[in-house]
Amino acid sequence: MPAHSPALAPAQQPDATQIADVIARFTHLEGPLLPILHGMQEDFGFVPQTAIQPIADALNISRAEVHGVMSFYHDFRSAPAGRHVVKICRAQRGTARRRTDR
Repeated sequence: MPAHSPALAPAQQPDATQIADVIARFTHLEGPLLPILHGMQEDFGFVPQTAIQPIADALNISRAEVHGVMSFYHDFRSAPAGRHVVKICRAQRGTARRRTDR
């Protein structure tokens, strides 16, 4: 079970006011893009596509820059998650440890 339940039901999309409120909470920070994206994810359970342009406008960056950050960090979702989320670690350390446990 997630540590934080989204404020919205999965079928609901946040409106422009809700998106603007999240952006406003973090624009005072230095380097606010990641905190804004985390705020969207925490409040809505995902980063809605309708939030990309307002985020870009508020930070004076391109939509491509916002998308690039979202796609680089795999924990950001552009759609609500399903009931179960499975994460598999394929890091070298875990692989090496399994080999030595034989």
